[in-house]
This record gives sequence, structure tokens and C-alpha cells, in this order.
Amino acid sequence: MMSALEKSNAAATLPELDEAQDAPRAILESIYDVPVRVTAVLGKTHMNLAELMQIESGAVIELDRRVGEPIDLYVNDKLIARGELVLVDGVLGVTMTEVVKEADA
Repeated sequence: MMSALEKSNAAATLPELDEAQDAPRAILESIYDVPVRVTAVLGKTHMNLAELMQIESGAVIELDRRVGEPIDLYVNDKLIARGELVLVDGVLGVTMTEVVKEADA
């Protein structure tokens, strides 16, 4: 069974290409199955090992972001976009709001 996020991603396909462009399309489609690691970073903090060892269930860890600030999206450890947290059918996800250019990263 596909989640709502998977269904919305499945709808994102290449636009229809005419027959003269079939070869480039085949090349593009051949890389669709290459796995990548996607990471959404809510925020970061620094602490020493002693502080880490004292954390208990229910503890609050202060991050370097405020509520409502964009979340960083990384693909294979490279910043590619920023977004916002969303809840779709009970599943937590991220909506991309800005694609990051290399100069902006």
C-alpha cells in the first residue's frame, strides 16, 4: 500500500517526449533506480559526551532553529533545498519551499 507521500511522488514523472527524444529519456530512466540518502535536518546542537550521557527520556534538547524556520534537506550529505514540516495522513513529511543553489549553500 502506498502512503500519500509516495503517491504524490509517483505522479512526478518526466513530461511526454516525442520519439526523437526517446534515447535521452532512456538514459534518464536508467538512473531512476539509483538509491540516494535523503536527510531532513530540523536543527543542530553541540554538547560534550558528559551532557549526552545525562539525557533521559523526556529531556528537551535545544536546537539552533526556531519554530517556523525552514528545514534543511540534504541528498547524500549535500544541501539541495529547504522546506517545511507537513503532516499527511498521519505521516510526517517535508514540503520543499526553496531549491538551494551551490552559491547559497
